[in-house]
Amino acid sequence: MVKKIIRICSTVLVVWLPFVTIAQKNIVLSDSLKANADEMKVKMGGKGFGKYQKFRFGDYGIVSSKDGWPTTTIEGNFFNTKTESKTTQKFSFAMTGATADTAFVTAVQNIEVKQLQGIEVINNFSIGNNELLKESNNFIAFININGDTTNTWTFLMNIIKGTQVEGKYSYEAFMTDGARMIFLLPTTSNKNGDDKRNMHALGYELIENGGSMAALQYFGGGMMGSYKNIIWIDRNLDAKMKLILAAVLSAVLQKKMNERPG
Repeated sequence: MVKKIIRICSTVLVVWLPFVTIAQKNIVLSDSLKANADEMKVKMGGKGFGKYQKFRFGDYGIVSSKDGWPTTTIEGNFFNTKTESKTTQKFSFAMTGATADTAFVTAVQNIEVKQLQGIEVINNFSIGNNELLKESNNFIAFININGDTTNTWTFLMNIIKGTQVEGKYSYEAFMTDGARMIFLLPTTSNKNGDDKRNMHALGYELIENGGSMAALQYFGGGMMGSYKNIIWIDRNLDAKMKLILAAVLSAVLQKKMNERPG
């Protein structure tokens, strides 16, 4: 009987292990960042009224925050077969790292949606079409160290999609201090084509002059992907720059969390 149980357990283990290996895939990083950055898993703390969860990863953590209520306006024709909506949400936070410095972030997100909606006359029968004409998702954040507004970084992310958009999709994301330009580029766990899961891990890399500085995984793939947030930052950067990058990626992660359904 014992031998039979052992054989069954062994068989289950053999079948199960490949799926565990698949489930552990993260976004694909540039070779330079993989060699020079540590994997920092994002831990979520408590969330108070008017605040959001205090992210913590490595030496970095949010010490205070303010999460504004989203405001939405909707306009439509008489039957609401054509609608236009606008949603705005603001938030801010302060983040510390390995030194005595503090990064301050203020951010605002504007989402504008134009769409067509059919009218359901009876079950499974509608008049008109359901169509996303245009959705503009604009996000902007300002980051400074220790309240020094003379040296402020601006982060801008703009995503536009819909049937009225050329190519049906447009993406632009970068951060700048007026002299330097760092781009935020999407990446996945299937960048090399070897992630066989239906839901791949998703994230971004921060690239300056072709070199990778940091990365964020905001979705880990699979059924529990929303809880597998990871950040990487090049350990060779100076402390202030690492703190700025940590703050920017935390703002992007907060943006993605605001967009998650439920």
